Amino acid sequence: MTSLPLDRATPWLVRVLTSLALMLGLASVAGAQGTNVLQSVGASSQGGQIVVQLEFSQPLATPPAGFTIDQPARIVLDFPGVKSGVSRSAVSFEQGNLRSANVVQAQGRSRVVLNLRRSTTYTTQLQGKRLLVLINPVASAPMTASATSGSALTQPVHFADSLNAEQLPLRGVDFHRGADGSGQVVVNLPNNQVGVDIRQQGQNIVVDFLKTALPPDLRRRLDVGDFATPVKSVTTFQVGDNVRMVVQPSGAYEQSAYQADDKFVLEVRPEVSNPSQLVAGNGPGYHGQKLSLNFQNIDVRSLLQVFADFTGLNVVVSDSVTGNLTLRLKDVPWDQALHIILQAKGLGERKDGNVLWIAPREEILAREKSELQAANSLKSLEPLKSEAFQLNYQTASTVVQLLTGATGGAQSGSSAAANLPAMGTSALPGLAGALTGTQTSRILSPRGTVIADPRTNQIFVTDIPSKLEEIGAFISKIDKPVRQVLIEARVVEATDQFGRSLGAKLGFSSNNVPGPGNNPGASVSGDYLGVAQQTGQNLATGAVLSDTQFVNLPATTIANTILTGVAPGAVAISLFNAAANRFINLELSALEADGKGKVISSPRVITADQRQATIEQGVEIPYQQATSAGATSVAFKKAVLSLQVTPQITPDGNVIMNVEIHKDSVGQNTSAGPAINTNTVTTQVQVENGGTVVLGGIYTSQEQNQTDKVPLLGDIPVLGYLFKTNSKSIQKDELMVFLTPKIVTSSDLTR
Repeated sequence: MTSLPLDRATPWLVRVLTSLALMLGLASVAGAQGTNVLQSVGASSQGGQIVVQLEFSQPLATPPAGFTIDQPARIVLDFPGVKSGVSRSAVSFEQGNLRSANVVQAQGRSRVVLNLRRSTTYTTQLQGKRLLVLINPVASAPMTASATSGSALTQPVHFADSLNAEQLPLRGVDFHRGADGSGQVVVNLPNNQVGVDIRQQGQNIVVDFLKTALPPDLRRRLDVGDFATPVKSVTTFQVGDNVRMVVQPSGAYEQSAYQADDKFVLEVRPEVSNPSQLVAGNGPGYHGQKLSLNFQNIDVRSLLQVFADFTGLNVVVSDSVTGNLTLRLKDVPWDQALHIILQAKGLGERKDGNVLWIAPREEILAREKSELQAANSLKSLEPLKSEAFQLNYQTASTVVQLLTGATGGAQSGSSAAANLPAMGTSALPGLAGALTGTQTSRILSPRGTVIADPRTNQIFVTDIPSKLEEIGAFISKIDKPVRQVLIEARVVEATDQFGRSLGAKLGFSSNNVPGPGNNPGASVSGDYLGVAQQTGQNLATGAVLSDTQFVNLPATTIANTILTGVAPGAVAISLFNAAANRFINLELSALEADGKGKVISSPRVITADQRQATIEQGVEIPYQQATSAGATSVAFKKAVLSLQVTPQITPDGNVIMNVEIHKDSVGQNTSAGPAINTNTVTTQVQVENGGTVVLGGIYTSQEQNQTDKVPLLGDIPVLGYLFKTNSKSIQKDELMVFLTPKIVTSSDLTR
């Protein structure tokens, strides 16, 4: 054993003791500044209120952030930088509304989940190293209520605590209609420290904003019944130190409220029951599990982590997402709550499977733009491939026009013309001359070319592989048989004619030539000359008695009527003396005609969808016309029955038609040739398959009265009929056009 002199050992001992003291001091400081530990979790009932006690190794600096969930009912508290020292991760209590508590440690923090039987509110208190969580009794009525139930909330639901020391004015009250038919009452608060109480009073929803003032321009009643939402009116007024807003809804509804920073929103949605709905999420709107959140100046990244834990999604947050947010939500679907947060902070999201990427909108748009630019640049380097497409129903030239988007199937660029001989097939006729055609809409890529082979009805496309897939899908959609339509038109012409004419001839003759013996003094014959012959007035052959007529007004015809060209009937009578040398000759003529006719023409034609069809039948009338050289030539004018139609089959099985129908006939002759009587209908109409529609009708009625008489004598009552002719004509024409389309199926064509 070696010993050192005291004078030499003292400095060395001092250095060792000093080092030990320094190490002990650092250890004590490290122990004092070590990580906080959650040591125990307990619960007790005090006057109907459940108190949960959390013991820590060190006092907490601030109350923890937390949120509530309605289904299942839970209270979630997060403790950053706190380790769990609880021996069991699940602790059962079964005290009143509190069932159990779960303690989980992950990612440098501890989470305490209090499992409840029914959703309710809570408050927290710090007492040294203990944190007291005071779970309020369950409210007598839920936050969401139906107006048809007639229940009323006697106690207000405490939505947010009032942290303002003085009254502050509200900045705005507005109303919006949501996309799902909900009514949104938006209130701009002076800050995020305003207390809010909500209750239902009869059928109305009453919202109190604590320690606030209402400017005069906001003291009004908003009548919003025209917005087609459950909300009929919103009335805002001052009540003491608070501002009260009364929302009057109608019908069955659901309500929820949320606050993002200084904006409070009360949403009233129509309650729609769908018994056939099997899973949640059908139809528009938000369908996520409802939750309630209450955070004061929480970091946005931490808030997004809460949503990731609640939904089970994998959330990737960009490094540029920063800032804090004050948020209060009550009974809001989690997908709507996430949308509110992203909208409040100017963020966007993109979802891929169960991974959600969240970043500022500008960053998302810039990234997508760069990806599109990179993909576009790769197209110029991607190798080309060729593929042949066999067409069944479309023609090759038509498909080339669609792919190139130019008149006549033109392609832009010199590469198209350069590739024509290499394919070994005939190109589309006129393609080389149309390469400079006007471009409209090109499906091929700038490097792509297409060639048509009319003989085999194929097209050969050279392009990048992605475009070839797109072109194949495009051809499969357009290369389909076109449905056909059978159109039948019925042109019905009905005519009703009537005509009547009455006239007289009157003559007198006196001579000394004795007549035949035993003259009775009167003679009756079929006409005027017959009487003259019976009485011997025309003894000479071929004698005429026109000089004995002093009234000549026989029955006549009326042009262009049923009386035209018809000879009237006549009866004659002659009065003479015993010597048969004086005669009064009278001839009465009358004509009456009645005719009815009906002509039915039924042209029919079958054509493809959106293809014009024309059918006609009739005559072509020749006529002379002068030429420019001064000579004459023969031209023809049509007088035909024709049907011209273009059908379009609608997706719901109806038929839209552009129709033009002509029913022409030969009319009267003129100096320039025969006239053409025309009947035309031009229209567009929609008809159901197999239905009949009346396109139009023409009804004409013509009545003509004509009187020829001797002045004065023709006006004598009764005897005046001997000195005048009366003619009357009535003609009625009616034209009706009916149209019946029918979509033709393959079975109809087989028959």
